[in-house]
Amino acid sequence: MALAIGLALAGCSDAPEPAAEVVVTGEPGAQPTLAYDIPLTVTEPRVEVLAEGTGPELVEGAPVLVDYYAESAADRSVVGETFSGEPKPYLLTEEALGVDIYDALRGQRVGARILQLVPATDAQAGPTVAVFDVLATRASGEQVEPRAGMPTVTLADDGAPTITLPAAGPPTEAVVQPLIRGTGPQVEPGQIITVQYTGVTWTDGTVFDTTWGQDKLPTSFPIGVGSVIAGWDEGLVEQTVGSQVLLVIPPDLGYGGTDHELADQTLVFVVDILAASGGPAEG
Repeated sequence: MALAIGLALAGCSDAPEPAAEVVVTGEPGAQPTLAYDIPLTVTEPRVEVLAEGTGPELVEGAPVLVDYYAESAADRSVVGETFSGEPKPYLLTEEALGVDIYDALRGQRVGARILQLVPATDAQAGPTVAVFDVLATRASGEQVEPRAGMPTVTLADDGAPTITLPAAGPPTEAVVQPLIRGTGPQVEPGQIITVQYTGVTWTDGTVFDTTWGQDKLPTSFPIGVGSVIAGWDEGLVEQTVGSQVLLVIPPDLGYGGTDHELADQTLVFVVDILAASGGPAEG
């Protein structure tokens, strides 16, 4: 996909200046390629929606997850990008994002691709050309009926889960139960996954960790390579991006054998897989 965006150039001549053309090539979700004549003069911020989002509208003060690619308008040198790593979470506030990016993102929907041009500022030596992809901050896909006897999960309007435990005791084996099956690629060992999650203890349902809540953000970490507890490595590899997965993790796949305060606890997690970045581990 190539999109040509006409941008008015500043000029002192009485004759009208020709339009500068920025051509953005590539589909949302993949690193874009930008083409334009340099140096490109940018006298005021400009935003163009290259692809309309079809997901939920972004909410003021709530998390927003973006991939971005930015170049210097003077020489096309890359000044920042996330496509070779993991997407970045922010709160949708002017304070967190700065006025220009905040203005570009507010009112957008998940799935949007946005072109932004920003002139030089006190904090930025030269003008920039940037593309933002707006990613989901909650699972989305086909609902899956969980097996009987498992903890039940109810979702708030923003997607935050509440976990209710059954009266029976915990299983002795790990349980991996998709609740929503996403349509994205499968997670491979060695990738960095970006997730939202809540964890409770089976003993009393106490929430001991969560990324949901006021001023909280999704988090990222390597999966399948021993960077997290074994129950996460075993339960999340081969799941698809966009999925929500219920994990019931006995102590031997959690913090058993350590001095962690949860060493003897069976743990229950609900994990929304938002992105999987990078290539799989070699070997």
